[in-house]
Amino acid sequence: MAWLSSCVGELALTSFHVVALESIGEVRAGDDVAELIALAYPGLQDGDIVAVTSKVVSKSEGRVASASTREQAIAAETVRVVARRGPLRIVETRHGLVMAAAGVDASNTEPGSVVLLPEDPDASARRIRAGLRERLDVRVGVVVSDTMGRPWRLGQTDVAIGAAGLRVSEELAGTVDSYGNLLEVTEPAIADEVAGAAQLVLGKTGGRPVAVVRGLDQHVTQEDGPGAAALVRPHADDLFPLGSYDVLSSRRTVRSFTDAPVPRADVLAAVGDALTAPAPHHSTPWRFVFVEDVGRRARLLDAMAAQWREDLVADGFSEESVSKRLRRGRVLREAPCLVVPCLVADAAHEYPDARRGDAERTMFLVAMGAGVQNLLVSLAVRGLGSAWVSSTLFCPAVVRDQLHLPDHWQPMGAVAVGYPTGAPAERPLREPDDFTVVLEDEQ
Repeated sequence: MAWLSSCVGELALTSFHVVALESIGEVRAGDDVAELIALAYPGLQDGDIVAVTSKVVSKSEGRVASASTREQAIAAETVRVVARRGPLRIVETRHGLVMAAAGVDASNTEPGSVVLLPEDPDASARRIRAGLRERLDVRVGVVVSDTMGRPWRLGQTDVAIGAAGLRVSEELAGTVDSYGNLLEVTEPAIADEVAGAAQLVLGKTGGRPVAVVRGLDQHVTQEDGPGAAALVRPHADDLFPLGSYDVLSSRRTVRSFTDAPVPRADVLAAVGDALTAPAPHHSTPWRFVFVEDVGRRARLLDAMAAQWREDLVADGFSEESVSKRLRRGRVLREAPCLVVPCLVADAAHEYPDARRGDAERTMFLVAMGAGVQNLLVSLAVRGLGSAWVSSTLFCPAVVRDQLHLPDHWQPMGAVAVGYPTGAPAERPLREPDDFTVVLEDEQ
């Protein structure tokens, strides 16, 4: 038994007890966890909190697989890979949890097997709570815990992945501390703290999968409540929504935007990232023109549309076809922000022959593409969608005239920027092998 308290002098302000149950035994598929707890600790009281490791819950639910299928199990439980280093993968599970190997674990299980997380940890907690109420006529809270690492911290701790009958967090924003300071974002994660306290007495190798916490009845609720799922931070509120593995794939072409204004500081920061792209001769051949004035943008796009119409008619396109093609530029009119990237190849070397001159020009064009790609990826990391449209390439003189740009600035399309109206459509799977040529050593 552990007795944990917070005291000033000899005055105990808050105290609670944590008891590890010693007689649960090995749990197998089909076992009733609530019944095992009731038999091991019939002295449960109203207001107690029962902390159960996810391992025994998973075993009782048959969430055990052969170790030979561990990789398939991890893939099945993963919705995205957040980070990868060698064989280590930090992933987001179907539950919204971010953890190593999707929680698929080979510890505390029979050799040759691995244990998956419960299918629905909150539902498991609700079943255990209901079973304890039925058998012992008590109102308790239940926490289903699992071990996780923490970003920027060494070591692991247990956290709640499922909960029932428990206030999982305590919102203190708007209250004041002992000095009268207003608390703005303070929200203790009660369920996680209970799981961590329970782990102190459970240990990892003692075969004790259940603990009872007594003295925190102020956090036990009448209803089951939203469960530990309420502790998963929504992606929209996450300051670090992308793992290292996600960054490049997060860049998607977005053509539908909300009306929300785009912070100029975010686009400027993305331009800063664009400037880190490689370029010939240690030069900086990128310029990014922000077209923020609504009237100027309208005049620019009207002039471009007039030039496109003239060219298309001259090429013999029908009026219907011309109108259809012009509608493709609608995204540039509707986006909250418009950026025109321009190539300024002042540092290009002069060559007397066309072959080397063309190669020099191509180097700068490639650098321009790298810079714009950096811009698009950086915007995506900041939650902004974008569409790089080739439009200005076909009427550079019109663009320079409307934007009052120097004659040697070469417009390289236009980038529509804004907050996406929804998630982009799934990108078709492209196999790297289909785009790779491997040259074998000559014999």
